Amino acid sequence: MRRTLLFFTLTAAAAALLPACSGGSSEPDAAPAEPVDTVAEAGIPRQVGRNVDIAVVTHGEASDPFWAVVKRGIDQAAREMGATTVTYSAPDVYEPVRMRELIEVAVASRPDGLVVTIPDADALAPALAKATNAGIPIIAINTGQDVYRRLGALLFIGEPEAYEAAFAAGRRMASAGVRNAICVNHEPGVASLRERCRGFAAALAKSGGSARVVTIELQERAAAVHRISAAVSASDVDGVLTLGPGGAAPALEALRATRRLGKIDFGTFDLAPEVLRAVKAGQMEFAIDQQPFLQGYLPIVLLTQYELYGVLPARDSVVPTGPNFVTARDVARVMRLSEAGIR
Repeated sequence: MRRTLLFFTLTAAAAALLPACSGGSSEPDAAPAEPVDTVAEAGIPRQVGRNVDIAVVTHGEASDPFWAVVKRGIDQAAREMGATTVTYSAPDVYEPVRMRELIEVAVASRPDGLVVTIPDADALAPALAKATNAGIPIIAINTGQDVYRRLGALLFIGEPEAYEAAFAAGRRMASAGVRNAICVNHEPGVASLRERCRGFAAALAKSGGSARVVTIELQERAAAVHRISAAVSASDVDGVLTLGPGGAAPALEALRATRRLGKIDFGTFDLAPEVLRAVKAGQMEFAIDQQPFLQGYLPIVLLTQYELYGVLPARDSVVPTGPNFVTARDVARVMRLSEAGIR
């Protein structure tokens, strides 16, 4: 998908910027025609040397490796664009008021574009309204697919329908015989994660199973391991779904401690080296890749082109980056890309 987008972007740029060809001459020694600046002829000012400032504000906690991959995509796009400066900010611990403040600070700097996640529409709406009132184009990523249009964003880039992706995970576990599962939520304040647990439970219910939610705090690792250990030990739990590497790591530790690793069906959203090693070893059934690299990379490319040339995919559209199930069949290739910081 990334190569396709790059091809599209470079082709469009080349078509706009290359000199127009003049008609051929019948005289073999005719001097070549002077190149025509099609951009200038169209009345479009050249943008050479023009710097584009983009602000990115996410809800991603610093301790979650998922957001390190998003940030790597952002940085890669900024380097490739050459004319783009990006400032990235996120709360150390997710808190809606703090995130709103970070967006307000970004808007006050008057960037050329704003990239945001929308984990809580009500809390962030006032800050995003300030951005739209200031004429700052917004692209939403990762969370907020159901509200991004209402809050003024041009596009949504991410894994569509958190509920549906988790439903697919639940259906996969149900087909493997899981009937009593837990859904480990490491950020209970994020609406999309609540939807994942809801979709997972709904899929199991269709097969006569059930799932209950276990909430943990990323900053309290020992407590998280204890809560998950208690959940899998105190009942006939035969399946575990975690919603990201932040939840998968303590879950792996808990299952090892209770000697149930490899005996319980275990899957997670998102990738990390420890997750991929567990998939390869048969300790996890799957990991759902929503390609966070693209969630960071694509909005920087698109907002840069939008600011320089006014080009953008259709407004109000969703650019899906997942879900993709990584299993033992293809984990080796994904591990190589993960080592490069791309998967």
